[in-house]
Amino acid sequence: MIPMKEIDQLEPFQARSIIEELRKGSVPADYVPFFTVGRDNWLTFIEDDLKNYIAEGGAKVRFLSGDYGDGKTHFMSIIRHLALQQGFAVSFVVLTREVPIHKFEAVYQSITRQLRGRFEGIGIRNLLSQWLGTLVQNDTPPSTEQIADMAETLRNLPGMNVNFANALVALAHNRFLPLMEGEHKEDRITNREIIFHWFEAGKATKRELKPFGIFEVVNKANSKQMLNSLNAFLRYLNYKGFILLLDELETVIAQSASVRNAAYENVRLLIDNTEQSEYFHIFFSIIPDVLLSEKGFKSYDALWSRVRSIGQQKRLNYRGVLIDLHRTPLKSGELVDLGQSLRRIHEISYRWNAAESVPDKLLEDICKNQKKMGLLSEVRLFVKQVIRILDMAEQGKDPAETLDLTEHIVSSQQEMEQEKMEQLQPSWDK
Repeated sequence: MIPMKEIDQLEPFQARSIIEELRKGSVPADYVPFFTVGRDNWLTFIEDDLKNYIAEGGAKVRFLSGDYGDGKTHFMSIIRHLALQQGFAVSFVVLTREVPIHKFEAVYQSITRQLRGRFEGIGIRNLLSQWLGTLVQNDTPPSTEQIADMAETLRNLPGMNVNFANALVALAHNRFLPLMEGEHKEDRITNREIIFHWFEAGKATKRELKPFGIFEVVNKANSKQMLNSLNAFLRYLNYKGFILLLDELETVIAQSASVRNAAYENVRLLIDNTEQSEYFHIFFSIIPDVLLSEKGFKSYDALWSRVRSIGQQKRLNYRGVLIDLHRTPLKSGELVDLGQSLRRIHEISYRWNAAESVPDKLLEDICKNQKKMGLLSEVRLFVKQVIRILDMAEQGKDPAETLDLTEHIVSSQQEMEQEKMEQLQPSWDK
């Protein structure tokens, strides 16, 4: 059930920020619970996996399938929220032309920059800064001997790459060791920035990195080792594990054959890598065409041989590899609950009485119209319609008198189609 009491505590600026994000088709990460309705079975089994399998050392890959508008991105946001609540570190990466899955080093860079956990802000830089702060006990920084002991522990962690461990030790030295003769405070700041930049898979020369015991830049050959090292470090920091959410994998379909093959090879390697890992869970979001189309997974034998069975199950298996949102759409009553939440946030945002102008009956009519047109499963379409109607009503127009629901749904669909076409433009590097 949506927490309406918590929604009532929103400030007008917060509420307006939520509405503006929803207009763009996304839900602000901090407010996911305000929009979580339905699909309880999927969430129940995912929570069970996280608590009783991944947190105990298991590893798993799941595919989240749904058509455009079915709520895949929102559902992944819910998974992120659940995982953070349970004590996991999480990275939610949207695969775009700037972050293409066929260039895994670019994906790794985004993974580090989207990292969330028990620290302020987002990104590995903030995680590392907090970790350095924890090394100070009672205002006393760690001694050289303590750092040496820690270095030995880090280098011997299962799955830890020596360059990753050395970079951690170099950060500790940079922060806590006294300045050497001829060294200036500005030198320390410059060096710390180089190390942080390396952790984020940024560009750095081997000459710049060598003084820190780092002998490799992050590249395609070692980026998967770095991912394992990140997971090992997170476990060292007492996280329950690492959850990686990769959204919009379906954009690969629109690319050239060579790009698709490179992308699918990375998906295969990620699956193989996960099966050899611990405390690790990857979710990929896809549209059904990724499993059905000739340009989908079946076009790459090495991957298709691993995943061909996931789309062949006729009955829903809530513990299976495929999370099928399209076959488990929200019910009309659940969409009305969502509409009530949107209405209250819109009220707070623009300081007006929305319930009087947009009653539950109108929300129910929107559901009926979507169902009549075979579009009930498209949550994003419902959200766009409700916000459009609320906007009209707030501006003094009576929706009951002026609104043609069929025309309205077509306008909202056109907006979504335009968004979809922009997402699928084949403009990645070939």
